[in-house]
Amino acid sequence: MSGVAGSRQRFLGRRSYIELLARERARAVLDAGTFRELLGPFDGLKSPWLPLQGVVAQADDGVVIARGLIDGKAAVVAAVEGRYQGGSIGEVCGSKIAGALELALRDCERGSPVRPVLLLETGGVRLQEANLGLAVIAEIQAAIIALRRHVPVVAVVAGIVGCYGGMSLAAALCSTLIMTRQARLGMNGPEVIEQEAGIAELDAGDRALIWSLMGGEQRYATGLADALLEDDVDEIAAEVRRAFANPPGPARSEQVERFAERLARVDVALPPSPRALRDVWRREGGA
Repeated sequence: MSGVAGSRQRFLGRRSYIELLARERARAVLDAGTFRELLGPFDGLKSPWLPLQGVVAQADDGVVIARGLIDGKAAVVAAVEGRYQGGSIGEVCGSKIAGALELALRDCERGSPVRPVLLLETGGVRLQEANLGLAVIAEIQAAIIALRRHVPVVAVVAGIVGCYGGMSLAAALCSTLIMTRQARLGMNGPEVIEQEAGIAELDAGDRALIWSLMGGEQRYATGLADALLEDDVDEIAAEVRRAFANPPGPARSEQVERFAERLARVDVALPPSPRALRDVWRREGGA
């Protein structure tokens, strides 16, 4: 009973990371007392495009940029607010992320490493700012690749908004990708797939199916995420620190041949079930 009681106590003592707002998430992964926000709401940097389309613009455009310390080392955190416009990336908020990463790169090149962390809760590009959003997402991706030569780039995808579109590619480019079971990761969201290919291809209302295909547990089991955690602030903050303390091997984007071989073994005419895919890729040393 003591083991059961201990597990229950640990469960009751958890503090949900998913329920936090972006600003609180950024604060949670930084060392206590070191959070300092850049371009916050009082700077009034908001989208000029949304009001033209009848959408109220948020003062920080849905992204929080913070400087601080992680294990006593300089760090920058970009946290996307999934509750605002589905965490979509437009010109202003995307430029905040890209600019923060580019400044971190500049510091690294000058011999002052900065630890970059992306807290992602995003449906991808903001449709109201389509091309502008796509362009800035490309800048984010380029900055991640450049930064990887100097320091690990760590991403966390935790909430049920998940991480989709061009930002899923940004997440995949990071040195370490941390997910929870509640999170989802994919190039296209379920609703988009159903809309474009029909319900016979994917039923977006089938939650069990969706999470079995693109949920955090499946992404971790198939080697597309590096850590699978419970929804707990302390666990996630500790894993971010471990990612910097123990730098990973080659990034996934540097293992093209390995992933191409994996895909070549999948018969698209008879695609495997999510469970079977795990087993196949495990046998081939992929996960």
